[in-house]
Amino acid sequence: MKKRPTSTTNHRLICQIASASLPLPRARLSPCNCREREEKKTEMEMALGFRGPSPALLSPASSSPARAPRASPQPAKHLFGLGSSSSSGLSSPLASRTSLRCRPERRVHRPIACSAAQTTETPTEEKKSQLIRRSDIRNIAIVAHVDHGKTTLVDSMLRQAKVFRDNQFVQERIMDSNDLERERGITILSKNTSINYKDTKINIIDTPGHSDFGGEVERILNMVEGVLLVVDSVEGPMPQTRFVLKKALEFGHAVVVVVNKIDRPSARPDFVINSTFELFIELNATDEQCDFQAIYASGIKGKAGLSPDNLAEDLSPLFEAIIRCIPGPRIEKDGALQMLATNIEYDEHKGRIAIGRLHAGTLKKGTDVKVCTSDDSCRYARVSELFVYEKFSRIPVEIVEAGDICAVCGISDIQIGETIADKTSGKPLPAIKVEEPTVKMSFSINTSPFVGREGKYVTSRNLRDRLYRELERNLAMKVEDGETSDTFLVSGRGTLHLTILIENMRREGYEFMVGPPKVISKRVNDKLLEPFEIATVEVPEEHMGSVVELLGRRRGLMFDMQGVRGNYFAEI
Repeated sequence: MKKRPTSTTNHRLICQIASASLPLPRARLSPCNCREREEKKTEMEMALGFRGPSPALLSPASSSPARAPRASPQPAKHLFGLGSSSSSGLSSPLASRTSLRCRPERRVHRPIACSAAQTTETPTEEKKSQLIRRSDIRNIAIVAHVDHGKTTLVDSMLRQAKVFRDNQFVQERIMDSNDLERERGITILSKNTSINYKDTKINIIDTPGHSDFGGEVERILNMVEGVLLVVDSVEGPMPQTRFVLKKALEFGHAVVVVVNKIDRPSARPDFVINSTFELFIELNATDEQCDFQAIYASGIKGKAGLSPDNLAEDLSPLFEAIIRCIPGPRIEKDGALQMLATNIEYDEHKGRIAIGRLHAGTLKKGTDVKVCTSDDSCRYARVSELFVYEKFSRIPVEIVEAGDICAVCGISDIQIGETIADKTSGKPLPAIKVEEPTVKMSFSINTSPFVGREGKYVTSRNLRDRLYRELERNLAMKVEDGETSDTFLVSGRGTLHLTILIENMRREGYEFMVGPPKVISKRVNDKLLEPFEIATVEVPEEHMGSVVELLGRRRGLMFDMQGVRGNYFAEI
């Protein structure tokens, strides 16, 4: 039993709420995954090690939670920001959290020896001897929770890499080019750009931060060898931080942690590094992955450094960390052509443009290729145009070598997840997998007396064509026929995911009706599973009773309460 906080201390309540309930105000909700309720306690315990909740799970609709045994996390080598080695005898999340808090708060102000041995591929022993690494290219994705400063950091990286002229006016968040992105201040679609630093080309992919667009992040991780995990210097790891980090670790990517917004007066760099390291342990990261490089940065000022108290005047420490810690792409230079289409763009003049990383061989303009999803499903096409990303635009080229990210034109029916391979000996790459949708809504034609007054596409055929066209680039969405011929069931990763689709269709001139969102339930092993979400609520002590009562009315189950004062945690 630890010391109870005083009356001035805010309380953190962590509880389970049903997804079918309305969203709680000022609560952080996490995405939904499929799990048994028997695993719920394990995931809940894992959520206690940091501020944000774990990804939401699926639990049986009528069963009581039961504590599940959890294997002890793997030992790690260093506590970045604390300067001490982690204990190898941590047997539970509570033990690891207690051990971390008891360590002396010494900071490490030196470069960390990074491990760059992990890649997205898992080649066989025969192919390992044929694979080489390109030292002149780095492919990275910038991932983070919403509003932790990914896009602002990319803006500063582009400016300091001299992508823009000195007298050129550049608007803020240049990567958010979509109208909805600028209006809402969020990133919805992933974007590609590149910079050159000391004879090394760095391909950068900016990704969304909301859990509803997690499918974008899952696709992009197939194109890169490492990630920049951006964490707010005050909030620390949050729900989407956990989700994207888990996916990156599953791919075996190298991770560079960027503690952003370090110039904020309430910044807590030691707490953030401590919590992030603890999150690595909870996600069963390897010793090499736990040996991550920590960079402290201010994206809006364009400064970075190895210490929060000693920032350089530019982002050179961040660029150096990328080159040092992120491995170059592992390629088979003399092998048969292989390229996985990870993203699709559309141009009025060029048609469909496939974007992806060239895994093996070389690709030339005018080459006849084989497009396949499996060994038995292939068709032939010709590459009419070829582009690479140079600074903030696509540059036409005649040839692309393995390891680089490129854009291919000329394949009119290319789909995400298909492989562009050598015409004679090419083989398909593994397909892209994303998590299942969690919420569904009904879309139907407008049958009100005001039909046709606001839109020009009002028929069920127009609606069907538009919805199925959305599936061509949005892998996290599904469309099914409804009970009637003019009704369609659209499933997505969350209400925001579906709301963006609705608004885009409205602006394009489509007129339709939508039903209320419904949670997708499943039946596994004769058990009905329903999604639930982990919510973390920070509230002053005088309002704690009202919040607990509100959670109870929404079928909430509180399983932990902490008193928080600065960096001090008190278990109640």
